Amino acid sequence: MARRPLPRILSSGGASITRSREIARTAADNATDVLHPLITVTRGLRLLAAAGRQKWAATPRDRRGHVLFLVAACVLVVALIPYGPLLALIAVMGAAAWRGRERTPARTGPDEAETARLRALYEALVPHFSTADDPGPLFSRGGDWEEAFGTSYAFDADGRLTRLQVHYPAYFTDGEPDCRARVEQVLHAKSGRGREYHFAWDEESNHLLMTVLAALPTTIAAQRFVTAPGETVLGFTDADAVQRTVPVRDGDVTRDASPVIWRTGSRSTEPHLLAVGHPGSGTTTLMRSLALQALQYGDVLVVEGGGTGEYGFLTGRDGVLAVECGLAGALSTLEWAAHETERRLIAANRARQSGHPEPEDIKRPLWILLDRPSVFGHLAAADGRQDPQELLEVPLRHGRAAGVTVVVADQFDSLDTLTEAVRTRTRARAVLGPATREEAESVLGASPHTTPTPDVPPGRGYARLGTGPVLRLQVPVTPDPYDGATSEAHREAVLDLLPGGPAPATPVESGAAEPKRLDALVTAPAVAEG
Repeated sequence: MARRPLPRILSSGGASITRSREIARTAADNATDVLHPLITVTRGLRLLAAAGRQKWAATPRDRRGHVLFLVAACVLVVALIPYGPLLALIAVMGAAAWRGRERTPARTGPDEAETARLRALYEALVPHFSTADDPGPLFSRGGDWEEAFGTSYAFDADGRLTRLQVHYPAYFTDGEPDCRARVEQVLHAKSGRGREYHFAWDEESNHLLMTVLAALPTTIAAQRFVTAPGETVLGFTDADAVQRTVPVRDGDVTRDASPVIWRTGSRSTEPHLLAVGHPGSGTTTLMRSLALQALQYGDVLVVEGGGTGEYGFLTGRDGVLAVECGLAGALSTLEWAAHETERRLIAANRARQSGHPEPEDIKRPLWILLDRPSVFGHLAAADGRQDPQELLEVPLRHGRAAGVTVVVADQFDSLDTLTEAVRTRTRARAVLGPATREEAESVLGASPHTTPTPDVPPGRGYARLGTGPVLRLQVPVTPDPYDGATSEAHREAVLDLLPGGPAPATPVESGAAEPKRLDALVTAPAVAEG
């Protein structure tokens, strides 16, 4: 059957309708432009009226009479002054125009680029948070990312995520470190590298909160910190990680910072410290900072295996018993430290048995600082002599009761050379410099909840005291004041903390058989040794 042509009015009706719509839309736009001031003033009058009604409703009933009298008086004054009603009308119209102006609408959701980033992040998490037999998966290919992320996200000015809360299924094995690490690696890669992220797992609510951490300040130099005897500042961490703050000088200003406090002495559960890092990570800076703080209340023995003279500025200072850089001096110094620990134990035991207070010569804390003892181990093995680390057995085992604190610093490639006593007795740990998650976990005993960054300044790392949480750490700037690259401000900051006594202009290497000024502590050896 042949198809009949449509009537003319029906075939040309679509074009006429389209043309009529365009004419109507153009007329509406022109009318809106012409009447825009009137629309703005009308909207403002409506808003002013609503504000007036709210103000009247909020006014107590016993004060409404006073308000009406005040309004009537104002209207009477305006009506009596010349041009008063006209000025009042102009003022009301101006206020209405200002109140009814068009404002930029508040942003209520992510833009297209941020939505695409959230979508990509959702798709990347699907293999980790989904199973094939889940009838109602929270994560699925092409699923709804808003159900998994909700509105708990934030972006910075560059459009990169700074905060994200992920709701994951209850069957996800969030108690296994490997599963957590895979999810954290995906979030780190998709959210942008070069930043440090913190991951907080809430197993009870099945939530994972990822936040971007701000860089710890590197401008806090060595200074006298406000601490009690037996407290030492390892460095500074995030404000929400600890509950204590101390005032510090940060450049030219004084502010409160959150310190990592290490408590030593007879009541400490972590009396000894092990610091590990790669070359240039800042372990020597940490040792210098600890030495300057220890000299305020105690005596210090320094044994340096690197032989670079990083501690030469301490030689001859009050409270510094010895600074040894040679194998012979290190052996004699540590042997004396072992005997001194035994002497203190005997003296304290006899004083307690006789009901007398402890002698004064054992109350002053003794600090033993060993920087890179693994070097001495190689030298001792080649020379057929005793490893200096073996002499640390007594100070490490009985140091807490005798008031002796041992601090050991070495590098990752020398961890296998540390003795069993050093590895088991040093319950306070610090990892400085760029380190992988596996390296940090091998030293700290727990994995950090943050992603390590490839480029970190010296003295940046993690610290863990005993079985406590892993904290981010930034060691105070404590350079060698005799180094030519040290700035004048940092040099003066270190020198101001040194106690009195002569100081040589250059580092002095000591290889003597007996450490200098060791008799400062041994005032009554006959009584102590019996």
